[in-house]
Amino acid sequence: MDKKRQEFNKICKDIKDIKIQGARNIAKKALHAYSLFPTKASLKKLISLRPTEPMLVNVLHKVKYSNYKEISKHFDQAQQEINKEVFNLINDGDIIYTHCHSTNVTNALIYTKNKGKKFEVYNTETRPLFQGRKTATELKKAKIPLTMFVDSAMDVALSKKQKTKKVNKIMVGADALLKEGVINKIGSGMLAKLSKINKIPMYVVADSWKYSSHKVKIEERDFHEVWEKIPKKSPIKIRNPAFELIPKKYLKGIVTDLGLMKYSKFLRAIKKN
Repeated sequence: MDKKRQEFNKICKDIKDIKIQGARNIAKKALHAYSLFPTKASLKKLISLRPTEPMLVNVLHKVKYSNYKEISKHFDQAQQEINKEVFNLINDGDIIYTHCHSTNVTNALIYTKNKGKKFEVYNTETRPLFQGRKTATELKKAKIPLTMFVDSAMDVALSKKQKTKKVNKIMVGADALLKEGVINKIGSGMLAKLSKINKIPMYVVADSWKYSSHKVKIEERDFHEVWEKIPKKSPIKIRNPAFELIPKKYLKGIVTDLGLMKYSKFLRAIKKN
């Protein structure tokens, strides 16, 4: 097997096994894999790996009428615009709450810290795959003060119980931007409801290329991620939904490469684009 085929197969496996995390990273790797074998079969296989990721689908469809270099430029250009908007949103002394791992969110927080603003981050571990640890590792490496909570302590983190500080803003990423709202990691819907109860503004931070006008299926993953060595012949049934919808009514705003705006305005802007 030649090196190009080996690399293509490894990327496919890593995307499928969630070794490559984050919609942006998945899309970039899929684009690279397609460049190795730009065929209809490759396109079909790559899209089938994570059909619930509109950014992956959008990027691969763009190769039909744009070159790889131009498409690749978008990722960094979009992040730069997002960074500026997040910097303006955060005030010195803020406590920012985030859930799971988002490249757009972590990069913007690191940018804001490097530009001199002082703030703290609360985040959740995000079971069963613990993507929150990736967020925590990246932010601590950037010397951003951070406290991680177990998922079931989300209400404690947001409501000033047990000596927690007041959270000022919630910022989460997105796997899909839809007409009715945003699909993000499981737990995001609960976080949205708690944001309303506690009167904390919630923002989605995401690349506009994550938008889809089509219905996106909610992915349910292997229950062994939750309980690897479940007792044999066990009658226990385990559900492992990976994502859920945040209805747009819970969002204070959305930050994309198109700017900071209300979600309704974003939907109008994306249609024009």
